[in-house]
Amino acid sequence: MMEAVAWTAPMPHYIAAIVLGYGLGAIPFGLVLTRLSGLGDIRSIGSGNIGATNVLRTGRKDLAAATLLLDGGKGTAAALLGAYFGPDVMLVAAFAAFIGHLFPVWLKFKGGKGVATFLGVLLGVAWPVGVFAILCWLTVAFTLRYSSLSALIAAALSPVFAWFVIGPDVAGLAALMAVLVYMRHHENIARLLKGTEPKIGKKKPEDGAQPPPA
Repeated sequence: MMEAVAWTAPMPHYIAAIVLGYGLGAIPFGLVLTRLSGLGDIRSIGSGNIGATNVLRTGRKDLAAATLLLDGGKGTAAALLGAYFGPDVMLVAAFAAFIGHLFPVWLKFKGGKGVATFLGVLLGVAWPVGVFAILCWLTVAFTLRYSSLSALIAAALSPVFAWFVIGPDVAGLAALMAVLVYMRHHENIARLLKGTEPKIGKKKPEDGAQPPPA
């Protein structure tokens, strides 16, 4: 297990970690990529979300994959940059990137649901936890075809895995992010319980039906 983190870095390091991490996390790659590809504003289709699941509803699997990788990559990048100054700064920068994705100032604090960035942060902070979370997501996604359920299960199990394999600091970060993931998926949870949650790849409902967030 990793030794407990000593929160002894100078305050300017923490401030820089917050600014850098948030700045990276707040880049809305899904929105940028769809606009550059001539698809308009991704927020006007499907669920209105800027994440990879909604980008997939455009029919562009390449853009969805790129969004997934870039949204995850910014979390990993923030963690690795922060790690240069110590594990405490790493944790701050990583969490700030996650918050930046959820609440980007450029989009009036209306961002994505954080799944890809959650996975990317865990990869950067403690790669075994990140790999475990990704495997959880993939297993549920390929068997049950629910993106939201995949995220919820991965988010729930990652803090437990981190606690036993890495240590309490990473587990605490994973748990805090998991709580936010669940909060952002409250509508998905309600639909899962009702059996009305759309599966991966399903496009916006026709005939004026209310589009579900993803």
